Amino acid sequence: MKRINIKKGDSIIEEGQPSGSAYILESGKMEVSKTCINGEKKVMAVLEEKAFIGEMGLIDGLPRSTTVTAIENCTVSEFTLEMFNSLAKRNPRALMPFLRILASRLRSTLKIIEDD
Repeated sequence: MKRINIKKGDSIIEEGQPSGSAYILESGKMEVSKTCINGEKKVMAVLEEKAFIGEMGLIDGLPRSTTVTAIENCTVSEFTLEMFNSLAKRNPRALMPFLRILASRLRSTLKIIEDD
């Protein structure tokens, strides 16, 4: 996997941009945010080491649904669509962590909506 350094304040994922890679946060912290209908920025989560970033785009191929910005200097490892597809063909059970992350994030999103 390719390692990428991200400076504090830089975004690795921009809402609305095409998907193509996911990332594993190796060091630092990142903020996940969404632009609301009224233009306001809503922070959805703060990610720490070992978090997956951008996994939805690998699965559905749709544009990014959130923006992910470094709130500290960070290092990530890139997980490409080709790597994901190869893993899915060779060992489909290895995709279970991705599915667990998606389910967990869906539950968190539903909680945010309930609390508003």
